[in-house]
Amino acid sequence: GEASFILGSYSQLRGSVDVGGRINDSAAWRLDAMAENGDGFRNGFDMKRYAVNPTLTLLPGAQTALTLGFEHLNDERTADRGFPAQNGRPFGANPATFFGNAAQSNAHSYVDGAYAILDHDFGGVQLKNNFRVTHYDKFYQNVYPDNANASSVTAAGTMRLAAYNNANQRTNVFNQADLTTRYNTGSLEHTLLAGLELGHQDSTGRRNTGFFGAATLATVSASAPFALATSFRPSGTDADNKVKADIAALYLQDQIALSKQWKLLAGLRYDHFKTTFDDRRTTTPPTDLARTDNEWSPRLGLIWSPNPASTYYASYSYSFLPSGEQLSLAPNTADLAPEKAKNYEIGGRWDLRPKLTLSAALFRLDRDDVRSPDPLNPGFFVKTGQQRTEGLEIGLQGEITRNWQVYAGYAHLNGRITKRTSAAVAGARLQLLPENTLSVWNRFDIGNGWGAGLGVVYQADSFATLDNVVTLPAFTRADGAIYYTFASSKMRLALNVENLFDRKYFPTADGNNNISPGAPRNARLTLSTAF
Repeated sequence: GEASFILGSYSQLRGSVDVGGRINDSAAWRLDAMAENGDGFRNGFDMKRYAVNPTLTLLPGAQTALTLGFEHLNDERTADRGFPAQNGRPFGANPATFFGNAAQSNAHSYVDGAYAILDHDFGGVQLKNNFRVTHYDKFYQNVYPDNANASSVTAAGTMRLAAYNNANQRTNVFNQADLTTRYNTGSLEHTLLAGLELGHQDSTGRRNTGFFGAATLATVSASAPFALATSFRPSGTDADNKVKADIAALYLQDQIALSKQWKLLAGLRYDHFKTTFDDRRTTTPPTDLARTDNEWSPRLGLIWSPNPASTYYASYSYSFLPSGEQLSLAPNTADLAPEKAKNYEIGGRWDLRPKLTLSAALFRLDRDDVRSPDPLNPGFFVKTGQQRTEGLEIGLQGEITRNWQVYAGYAHLNGRITKRTSAAVAGARLQLLPENTLSVWNRFDIGNGWGAGLGVVYQADSFATLDNVVTLPAFTRADGAIYYTFASSKMRLALNVENLFDRKYFPTADGNNNISPGAPRNARLTLSTAF
């Protein structure tokens, strides 16, 4: 088994354990569990969560294995929507500043799931059946910077706060069955996969608007960004919905070894997806909707391995995402056409030396009928026409020397709106998509059980939303670590420090005025052991 304990900045405490054992010749058990508490670097923030996952594996026969499991997750934390903007940039304030009301901003997620995984060998044909039932109970409430551009921090130093809460319950029942077999046709070697997926989902959602007296917006000073929501109640556009979704899918994939150097991968999937949307609001005329989508999704790939040290590939795939998959519980998305995506990719991998691998890929992703988060309405989505993302990815992983390991990745991405809608202008850059990103982590084995790590993360500037009004500035962050492995045991001690030079940065956003600040310099001490 394994166990670890973490002590970190901002009162972070985390423990985890992974233990298991043999009951008899035909049964074994395992338990994964974790618990964590912490305050975070934001004023008023706190978080508590724990999870348990016991499993029992039975071997009723030499060709059969049955794994039964249960999962429970409890996550309670402050709902933090981050910084507002001013003049197209994140507002200049202390990263710890909470904009809104932390005492009225909370989120919880309770998840319970049970599953059964059956593996059976029929003698040349392998069956894997995965049955899973999961229930989600989620609640989210926040007093936060309103996302409308007019609510950004003004020259006079004022801003506007808004509030809402949202309660969702969801139950999923899914079963996926895969059959795999190998066979030959002449000189060709086939690995055939056939599968069936069935699923049902029930969801309910109710949203309430927060009121500050009789108003839905509160104007406050950005230097004292606090307001008390006096009530939460339904407004005319708040959701109160019940959604049912049913899915049935068949798929077939064949990997064909054409020769020792060439492999062909061909697959086809058929999806039947039905969504019904029951609008339970009484303050406006109800909007009951239903939609059924039937889609074929092909994929094709070619792999060439001229020698054991290099591999090249080319691939094409088509996929779709039904609007019901979003399940945002809002009529403005429930009846939209499915989002479609075509991906083209070529790439390769080269072993520069034993234990050191270089990889590279070029790709193009075209998406149509795209739904994106509404920059003005949190929790809602808008249709944004067509998007194209083109990119280059390069990775290096492995040993430079016996005592120096490196894990590095670089990506150059160009994502644009190619067909405009009322919510997105053609030519606009995609939200949260920096043109260049780089991450490098080096580990050095010093000797006598000691080791050190040093890394850097770079992210070019990006836009917070599709309207390209607010820019998240580029940043570079340096991280470091020191390790010690005890010679007489399997115990290891590690000290990790993030943001060594205490840079102020904003890695992501959930709207033009919901910009997430990165954590200041922080550290965590981890003690782990294997037994």
